[in-house]
Amino acid sequence: MNSHASQGTDDLVWGNISDAELLDVQSEHLLTEPKSIIPGPDSHDCGVSEKRDVASERAKGTGLAVSATVKENRPCPTPKRKRDPASTPMERFFRRSLNVTMLCKQTWCEMQAVYSLELPLVAKRELERAEVKAGASVHLARELEVHEVVPVRAVTREDRQAINLLNLLGMIPVLQAGGVVRELPVFGVLEGVYMVGVIDELHYSDRGELVLSELKTRRHSSLPREAQAKGHRLQVGLYKLLFDGLVRGFLTRDDFVEHLRLRLEQPLGAAVLQHAGKLGFQVTTLGDLLDVLLLNLRYCELPGIDVLRLEYRHQDSGLALGSQDVPFDEDLLRAELRNLLSYWTGRREPRGVDIEEAWKCGMCAYEKHCQWRGEQLQGSVTLHTDKKPK
Repeated sequence: MNSHASQGTDDLVWGNISDAELLDVQSEHLLTEPKSIIPGPDSHDCGVSEKRDVASERAKGTGLAVSATVKENRPCPTPKRKRDPASTPMERFFRRSLNVTMLCKQTWCEMQAVYSLELPLVAKRELERAEVKAGASVHLARELEVHEVVPVRAVTREDRQAINLLNLLGMIPVLQAGGVVRELPVFGVLEGVYMVGVIDELHYSDRGELVLSELKTRRHSSLPREAQAKGHRLQVGLYKLLFDGLVRGFLTRDDFVEHLRLRLEQPLGAAVLQHAGKLGFQVTTLGDLLDVLLLNLRYCELPGIDVLRLEYRHQDSGLALGSQDVPFDEDLLRAELRNLLSYWTGRREPRGVDIEEAWKCGMCAYEKHCQWRGEQLQGSVTLHTDKKPK
């Protein structure tokens, strides 16, 4: 039984989303308040003009220069952000933790990831797209195949964390018995930052290997191109780091206090306590429940994840499109993670896409707000946004 907290463009962007990812994205956007935004004047003209331009780039594989009439977008002025020069993005956005999903979005376009927090109303509209909901429905149906989903009322932050702990506690014995679990929460500290995620599926192979399987649904009947695939590989790699850290005892009580600033002595809500009792856990506070989890993890003798697998299915038909096993290189993964986190910890400014990937801008909900794109246009860089891979 799994519990969920309840409270009183295109395939390239949203076609590979799981139910777990959708829930993560929703928590990133819908629970984020706008931070220190000063609206720009409404009187500015946002339009499109045409001019003649000879691109100095060479067409791929042809060696020919390209001459074309290109549309020059004059982006709407970006809302000016009040920034405390001493603060980091984690502090500005009131982030006590980071979602694995958010880091994967950075590999697509870092500016898009940032604007998704700065412009939550735009992000909310993106979440209402039909393809996003369709992909989530596929995963919810899969989750219901292996366990019941029970809504539990969460009143405080401590209640929400308790539900995560209870979900993990309920899945440990299933894995110990060799069963299949889906939507397994993982969390922990990586490179000094507290991170959270939800593993789509864990199961054992015929050879006894623990396999992480991440399902992606796609609108097109093809496997993703490299621009998307690199984010998928990062996702499963980070999930392995988090899960392996849990079963190896890396999670500590201090992590909750230092990073999440949770009150371990806070009594849990009545609905959470009732649900815990049904699962056989007699606790009163979040600290009690955390101690139970840490004890279970210490003695569960679960292995680390052996195989990282990406599975792709067609969104409408449900037909399998293929699968890919992802190699795991911890040193390379951590190097990439440190680079992504360097923005969140304030060591560098966010970066937009390179000119070779400017086609992404044409399908981005934040295109007219994007400061990076505006600077590229002002610098007389031709952005070709009419080409995109399927």
